Amino acid sequence: MDREVLAEIRRTQGALSQSERVNRLLRMALDLERRAALEREAASFYRSAPGDRTERGAFESATIESLARD
Repeated sequence: MDREVLAEIRRTQGALSQSERVNRLLRMALDLERRAALEREAASFYRSAPGDRTERGAFESATIESLARD
């Protein structure tokens, strides 16, 4: 690992061990990647979705509610 990254982990670890801090950071990064993939998927859908504003709005609302539950 990069020395600067290790130093930042040590600086911000608090009561956690370095391993626990790294695991938390990795989980957060994986969650961000998952959410970004979902956003790309939704954007792709909207590009190919019919022009029906009512249908598009309903799908968008359902997607937002689903993401908010996660």
